[in-house]
Amino acid sequence: MASGGWHMEKRSTLKSDSLADKGEDSESSLECGSLSIIVLGASGDLAKKKTFPALFNLYRQGFLPPSEVHIFGYARSKMTDDDLKDRIRGYLVPSKNATPETSEDVSNFLHLIQYVSGSYDSEEGFQLLDKEISKYEYEQNRQEGISRRLFYLALPPSVYPSVCRMIKLHCMTKSGNVGWTRVVVEKPFGKDLESAEQLSSQIGELFDESQIYRIDHYLGKELVQNMLVMRFANRFFLPLWNRDNIDNVQIVFREDFGTEGRGGYFDQYGIIRDIIQNHLLQVLCLVAMEKPVSLTPEYIRDEKVKVLQAVNPIKDEEVVLGQYEGYRDDPTVPKTSNTPTFATVVLRIHNERWEGVPFILKAGKALNSRKAEIRVQFKDVPGDIFKCKKQGRNEFVMRLQPSESIYMKLTVKQPGLEMSTVQSELDLSYKQRYQEVVIPEAYERLILDTIRGDQQHFVRRDELKAAWEIFTPLLHRIDKGQLKSLPYKPGTRGPVEADALLEKAGYVQTHGYIWVPPSL
Repeated sequence: MASGGWHMEKRSTLKSDSLADKGEDSESSLECGSLSIIVLGASGDLAKKKTFPALFNLYRQGFLPPSEVHIFGYARSKMTDDDLKDRIRGYLVPSKNATPETSEDVSNFLHLIQYVSGSYDSEEGFQLLDKEISKYEYEQNRQEGISRRLFYLALPPSVYPSVCRMIKLHCMTKSGNVGWTRVVVEKPFGKDLESAEQLSSQIGELFDESQIYRIDHYLGKELVQNMLVMRFANRFFLPLWNRDNIDNVQIVFREDFGTEGRGGYFDQYGIIRDIIQNHLLQVLCLVAMEKPVSLTPEYIRDEKVKVLQAVNPIKDEEVVLGQYEGYRDDPTVPKTSNTPTFATVVLRIHNERWEGVPFILKAGKALNSRKAEIRVQFKDVPGDIFKCKKQGRNEFVMRLQPSESIYMKLTVKQPGLEMSTVQSELDLSYKQRYQEVVIPEAYERLILDTIRGDQQHFVRRDELKAAWEIFTPLLHRIDKGQLKSLPYKPGTRGPVEADALLEKAGYVQTHGYIWVPPSL
């Protein structure tokens, strides 16, 4: 390797890392034995756009070797194996990236897929599904007790209880202690504390907590996973990460498009339920948590729960809601809808580390840009001997998407003969630094974690309950019309009142400085 260079293997070179190669004798290892992955809701958008492409990428990297894995699609639609394969084929590899090699990989992957049709509350359908799974397991000549079954529920939460009941009655692994059955459930997991607890109870009566994987795909994002490493593996962050040095923290999710045909679905939830209560709150936990005793899933999730339990009740004066103009033009959206498509919420954590530091969660649709980031703003430098306070504060920023990056905003001397200062940055752009690396999609990582039995990046029941306890009172006030959504024009920053709230919370906006991701 040349001096100063960087080398990392491409993902396509990882194919030797098969399930059988792991050989680790632990609960989190990739055990040998037949693995059946069952995608329920196989005909839906989530399955074809996210689940099957993630499985294909794992297959290409050698994590789902054909000698050990078979994939079953299950849905109500009446279609054949070939119909399902034709439906998902175009989503596995973008046409611009298609090559003879990828075409062959697609063809080989599709050979692993089988389709079973049935309803989600039908014993006959799930008995047929179990029969097909058992047939595959028998054909693999596996000893009874080492078959593994992973059920991925790419379905609306309303059918979770009936589907889980059918799985429990008819489709569990026919084994003793070696094999396993695991269930992956997608958000939204309830609409408030009561509905979430009811859903948790219904599923909890059927499966142990160790068998349930509540997926939040934000926890699988590369930069979100990097947060623990940045915080706890770098000496210079450890003494600074507290209320003595940090003035405020922003966690932002912005989209430059509206609901686009999903208005009727979105109107049932709104931006707080859809984004803030789960994705952004999970990121907040990683930013604010104390150092875990170890990196085991239970220690990390224990610390996250402690953060959530320390959050003070949300005050109405620290909330700004918005709805973009034109949202109610969608015929599936009620003309009197108060559902927010934008929200800025200030949370305050009542503990020794964070007392007095506002955590600002902001999410919105139809805004002027698309990005998701964590922005930690430090307090002013005492004394200000260089008279540069007006230029802005130091900030540490993790850009989650797009253009994954980490940068620190600093004040430096402007080159020249004068002693003048300017804002600049120290930055790590992933596209520039890791040119040979394709960052894995969040769903790939989380499905692989499920196979390994690693629940670190999944939401535990008490964590889910604590999250809903924070937001349920606010959501009920919004549902009752006690808090109104303010109109804003598409393509803007959102309601101007939101910027006023940021200023009131202590955030100092830098004017004249814009960070631009480095280009290759």
